[in-house]
Amino acid sequence: MRGRRGGRRPLRRVAMAGALALAACSGKLPGPTVGKPFPSYRVAALSGDTVSVASFKGKVVLLNLWATWCEPCRHETPYLESLYRKRKADGLEILGVSMDTGNPKAVDDFVKQFGVTYTVARDPQMRAMDLFHVMGLPASFLVDRSGVLRWMRYGPVSDTDHEFLDALETLLK
Repeated sequence: MRGRRGGRRPLRRVAMAGALALAACSGKLPGPTVGKPFPSYRVAALSGDTVSVASFKGKVVLLNLWATWCEPCRHETPYLESLYRKRKADGLEILGVSMDTGNPKAVDDFVKQFGVTYTVARDPQMRAMDLFHVMGLPASFLVDRSGVLRWMRYGPVSDTDHEFLDALETLLK
């Protein structure tokens, strides 16, 4: 005679097998890991050049993913621009990558409106969102002069973000 417990076991096994199969077949690449080399990612800059974090080897690179419609991104951009102007001579490069999928003119207008002088690129297919496991914008990744990820944030950075500033100072020394 089967009890209640015996009747549920096959269902648990099927559920567990299904969950394992989904995880194994998801095709997701591991996301970025602090202390590991930054994943390869190439994107077209507004200048027409193809750029990557590796393009700036020997520099400290802040990769910032953003969009014109993202309100926290709009607040973060003036700070990133001022940071770039202050620390470029110390070896800081910023690569701002727009995740906008619409009209490219919106990105051009945004860059002009905010006076952005650091390198800006477009990723209208939003490949970086999957590659770096980003669920929302902005997202920032700080990479050392050797191409190793040293700090990351899913969310905005600011001039009061001591964790970010400490990581940046350490890398720019």
